[in-house]
This record gives sequence, structure tokens and C-alpha cells, in this order.
Amino acid sequence: MGNNIDALTTVFTEFYYWVTIPLMFLIHVGFCMYEVGASRRKNHMHTLLKNSMIIPLVTITFFFFGWWIYWALPNGPGFTGGILWDDAAPNGPTSDIMATNLQDRITGVFWAAFLLFSWTAASIVSGAVIERINSGAFWILAVVIGSGAWIVDAAWGWHYGGWMVQLLGYHDAYASGVIHAIAGGFALGVLVVLGPRLGKFSKEGVPRDILPHNPWMVCLGLFIIYTGFWGFYVACNVPLISPEGIGGQITGDTWTATTIYLTPTTLGAITFNFLMSLSGGMLAAFMVSKGDAFWTYSGGLAGIITASAGNDLYHPMQAMIIGGIGAAAAYKLHFWVERKFKIDDAVGAVAVHGYAGFIGLVICGFMLWGHPSSPYEGYAAINPLGNTIGAVIMFGVLGFLPGYIVSKILHAFGLLRIPREVELLGLDFSSQQEETRAAREVREAIREEIGA
Repeated sequence: MGNNIDALTTVFTEFYYWVTIPLMFLIHVGFCMYEVGASRRKNHMHTLLKNSMIIPLVTITFFFFGWWIYWALPNGPGFTGGILWDDAAPNGPTSDIMATNLQDRITGVFWAAFLLFSWTAASIVSGAVIERINSGAFWILAVVIGSGAWIVDAAWGWHYGGWMVQLLGYHDAYASGVIHAIAGGFALGVLVVLGPRLGKFSKEGVPRDILPHNPWMVCLGLFIIYTGFWGFYVACNVPLISPEGIGGQITGDTWTATTIYLTPTTLGAITFNFLMSLSGGMLAAFMVSKGDAFWTYSGGLAGIITASAGNDLYHPMQAMIIGGIGAAAAYKLHFWVERKFKIDDAVGAVAVHGYAGFIGLVICGFMLWGHPSSPYEGYAAINPLGNTIGAVIMFGVLGFLPGYIVSKILHAFGLLRIPREVELLGLDFSSQQEETRAAREVREAIREEIGA
């Protein structure tokens, strides 16, 4: 019976993570629609391909070294030990566990769930930099964040044994910081070097609106991202585990779902809080933006992101209020930073993901102050200082700095930004010329047929 129960648990866990993968794939579909809708007609195909090529590039690099980082580096830069070579080795790409293996049904689907998080991190950056970045430069940046920077922060703050969890009491159940703050900070670092789109600011420095060419596509893309976020949330959990299967202490004798930290949770709890934080964000954004559709729907996403750090433990009313606070703050900060520092974030990604994620981490530290961060004994409890330090690490140290430094290097070699002439004509200019020429040839052929 014990073997049968173990087998059922394994098959259930395998299917559980497998289902999250197509759901999270919708996040990437939504981002592609969102970015194409926000770009101008002359840049459509470039915008789409720039984001789509994240899939093969980040997948391959994540297979070769990104997954290894997660298992090898939870100890951080020497704080609680060195590299965990033994723990990382079974999950390396040269091991049988990273291939067809009937003795291991979980690694492939768990790896893929993390991979989709990687795509999300890179796609967040993609939207901010549309219409002026060189594709090759962006793909280098996508690999840096998708298979490097974000997986380091996951090892530090999302691994159940990560040093930030142990020493700081860091808590970020659904990735306010681990995905969103780091991606927003990374995007800001790139934007500082990349500069604004031509025509974005007047000679006096006043920002101009460069409106989405297709608001319907933008809004539909955001709704698809909402849908994909159900898979995102579910993939942040361990679906079923026995109390004796955890080295710490879980009260009760029944099997339970846990967060990534192995602390008990339920899908019911996150269902309440996901919908309430979405609703709080949309309402707040609708009010502060005076009914602007783009910011209303973006505010819903900001609300989810702000509350995500503590949505495993918040009361639904707390999730709603926190989501509203984050959405309103993200909206205000976006336009303040734009005016003050002349930052051209084309889709508000830094605000919706970065600022909202940072704020969410800080709020979580206060709201859940004193709650255990882990079932393991000796770990620091959740606290404001620990989560605030964690927010700085996520947004600034692992987000902004790598984005800024790599962008500076690319800029020094003249690789970061497209030429001015190309930006004026449009990144799709050559392909549009080919389409025009092909259409003309077809029309001429038809005329000849008719004339004959």
C-alpha cells in the first residue's frame, strides 16, 4: 500500500507541474501580444521575433547551466557555506536525471516550470526596451537574466535552504521579488544606458505619449497574462507532501501542499488572494489613472505582483488593499521617474513589475512579521528588515547592476542600440519593402493575365 501511495503521489506531482507549463506558456503569448500591440506598425515583426527568440535561447542555456545554478548556489557568496557540488551534480545536464529516465518522473516537469519563470523574467525586460534595441544585444541580455541573474536570486531567496531564508527570514512565496523586482530592476539598468525612443521627449524634456497602435491587442495580451498567472502561482507550490517528509516540524498528521519554502498552504487560499489582489489593483489603477484602460489592466497585474510575496498567508482583504497600494504607487512612480530621469519605459514594465515587486516585499515583511519563514528549526522568522534587504538585493544588486553593466559593455562595442536611421524608418523597413515589391509583382502579373 505504501508503494502504491508513493506511486500515486509521484504521478500526481508529475501531472501537477506538467499542467502549469502550458498555463505559464500563456504568459509568454500575452507578452508577445502586449508588446506588438504597444509598438508602432513599422516595428511589429522585429518586436515579435525579439521576444519569441527568448524561447530557444533561454531554454538551451537554462538546460546547460541555469538549472545547475539553482541547486549549487543556495549558500550565497560564502555566507552559509560554499558551492553545493554534490547537490547540484544530480541535476546537471550531463546526468541521466536530465534525460529520459523512468526512475525520475519529476525533474523534467519541475525544470520546465522553472524554465517558464525564466522566460517570464526575460519577457518583462523585453517590453520595456521595444523599438530601439538591437535584437542581438537583447538576446544576450535575455540569457543573462533568464539563465543567470534570476536563477541566482532564486537559489538565494526561493530555495528552501537559501541563505536569505535562513539568515534574513526572507519570504516571497509567489515571486514579488524573485521574478518581478529583479526583472524590473534589470530593465531599468538597461534603459538607463539605452536611452529613450526618438521623439519621446521634447527639447524642454517634457515626455510625449507614444500611444499603442492597437489598444485592443494590448488589453487582450494583459488578460492572457492574467490567465497564465494561475499556472505561475500553482507552479510556486509543492502539491503534496507528508509531514514526516520534511526535516522540520509541521503541525498535524495529514498530507499537505506547501510553498516553495515547504511551509503549508492550500490552493484555496491563493485563489482567494489572487483574485482579491487583482481586483484591488484594477480598482486602484482605474481611479488614479482616471479610467485609462492601459493602466487599469496593468494595475491589475501590479496588484497581483505586489501581494504575491505574502499571498500564501494574507487575509483576502489584506491582499486586496495591498494590491491597490502597489498599483497606485506603480502608476505614480512610473510618471515621476519618466519626468525626473527621462526614462522611456515603453510599457511600464519597470513600474508594474519592479516597483510593485519591491513595495510588495517590504509590505510583506511588516504584515507577516514574526511568522516562521520555514519549517526547519533555526531559520530567522519573517521580519521587515530581512524583506527590505531582500528587496534591495533583488531589485538593485541582482537586477539593476547586471542590466546596467552588461548594457554598458554592449554600448561600448556599439551593439546595444539600432542606428538612428533604422529607428526612423522602422525596424521592419526592409521586410516591408520586400512585401511591397512582392505585392507589386503580383499585381503586374495579374494585369498581364487580364491583358492577354
